[in-house]
Amino acid sequence: MKDVNILAIETSCDETAAAVVKNGRQVVSQALYTQIAIHKEFGGVVPEIASRNHVLKLPQVVETAIRGAGGMENIDAIAVTNGPGLVGALLTGVSYAKGLAYAAKKPLIPVHHIAGHICANYISHPDLKPPFLCLVVSGGHTQIVWVKDETTYETLGRTRDDAAGEAIDKVARVLGLAYPGGPNLQELAKQGDENKYRFPHSFRGEDHLDFSFSGLKTAVINLLHGFEQKGEAYDGADVAASFLKNVADTLVKNTFEAARRTDTKILAVAGGVSANEQIRTAFEKRAREAGIALYFPELRYCTDNAAMIASCAYYEYEKGTRAGLDLNARPVMEL
Repeated sequence: MKDVNILAIETSCDETAAAVVKNGRQVVSQALYTQIAIHKEFGGVVPEIASRNHVLKLPQVVETAIRGAGGMENIDAIAVTNGPGLVGALLTGVSYAKGLAYAAKKPLIPVHHIAGHICANYISHPDLKPPFLCLVVSGGHTQIVWVKDETTYETLGRTRDDAAGEAIDKVARVLGLAYPGGPNLQELAKQGDENKYRFPHSFRGEDHLDFSFSGLKTAVINLLHGFEQKGEAYDGADVAASFLKNVADTLVKNTFEAARRTDTKILAVAGGVSANEQIRTAFEKRAREAGIALYFPELRYCTDNAAMIASCAYYEYEKGTRAGLDLNARPVMEL
């Protein structure tokens, strides 16, 4: 069979990324421009600033990926994340991909961002094949997905309010940690006692697989406000550790219950929050106890990147998925 090289563009949030992946599994080249330093002074991503920086950096990022693959003649199709994400940021990538596909006379493949996160595991684990269960836990998404095949998904549970990543960012902010909150909260939690505080778990006694992290976030904020109003000192490391233990316990409980219901012995975790050490440790412990094969992407493929989008696009390409020049950004999309 002829090898297929897909060039993918990812601009759903604040990372400007391009990559070429062969046959959905092997990274040929990639380039990334991160905007963390730009958004740090604002304490989070400013959508308008993110979009403007994508416009500035996309040409050189894409050109770097193309050169790394030996030129456009080695590219079989152009892929792009068209949703979900920040609409302005998505539009920059979609517009650029459409222009490039038209000029180079290459097929255009739209990719769902969450499906891309799932496919990040194909890059890190070429032996992984569906069907399997995947927990996608990123900045704005927390959902349990049954991966039926490389292009067919069924969502078994999802968050009804804040995603785990959103709750982590908000708790990091109230603890006075700098952006990006997730990695800084992780490091602070390593110094604390995870059993110091007992925070509430949502949906006790219910049998669905959905998540809710809004109440947990509020409980942490109320605890800290109480300390401040009384003038009492507290150890932020204990709060961070106890909070992350609650998040990890909730994710583990629902995901392994989903594994039991689907009778699967293969489980993957994906998304930016899957890089968190406390959450990884909790999943690894439970997977050993349950005799389940557990997969995580390499750390560089947990956060937004274009290699995962190219991997996903390969299977859509083989399926026959194509987009026209009327392709638009979709900030909200069902998987």
